[in-house]
Amino acid sequence: MASLRSARRMFCAAAQTGAVSVPAGRWEKLKTSKAGVWCRSLLSDYREACREVVVGAWERPLKTSAYMTLLGGAWACFHTKPDRSSFESTLLDCSNQLCLLSPWIRSSTSDGHVQSLMKLRNEGRLRYASLGLVCVVYHADYDPDNMLYEAQCSTLSTPWRELPHRVLDIGFTGRWWILGSKMKDYDINKEEFKHLPAHMQETSPPSTEEVERNERLHKESWLALTVEEAVDSEESHVKT
Repeated sequence: MASLRSARRMFCAAAQTGAVSVPAGRWEKLKTSKAGVWCRSLLSDYREACREVVVGAWERPLKTSAYMTLLGGAWACFHTKPDRSSFESTLLDCSNQLCLLSPWIRSSTSDGHVQSLMKLRNEGRLRYASLGLVCVVYHADYDPDNMLYEAQCSTLSTPWRELPHRVLDIGFTGRWWILGSKMKDYDINKEEFKHLPAHMQETSPPSTEEVERNERLHKESWLALTVEEAVDSEESHVKT
């Protein structure tokens, strides 16, 4: 009976030792395999590269700051790049602003540009392309739903080399720059002043002294006249 117990204990101890040694053997075999060696070398390369980056940044702070500024600017430009819906909403806002004005005081440049864009939009010929940090809006020859052979044949499609000549607007840092420049002074019709002399067609902003003088005269016009001032003004009228 005692020998049976001792044999059972030896068998259990051997089984536990084997159960513990099997995972260790598999781990060692995995580390020495080709995949394990490749992973260890890859991690070693990445660790060495990170160490070199930290050491280089510590030794060259100005160069590192310039690189970080460029990367941060590129990241900001990429995430603030406008999309197609932004262009359409901006175009509709500009069209509504022009519609609130009389045709006699609209800028012909702004009105013509917006009207041409609205015509292309209604015809389904506006296209949007993302170029990384910037995006462009250009016009195509046909609507994508057009079933004509010329519109569906890829061989007859517009080549990419003609894209610069078809660009209508450029989106960058959350703005559409060409549309914004065309809408500058959209409520001034320069055609009304083309018959005036050259020196009257251009106006310069008033100086600081002129602005202060006009404000002072405006404030004095609201003051009540005294009796002496009224008499002086009447005498001056009589003399004239």
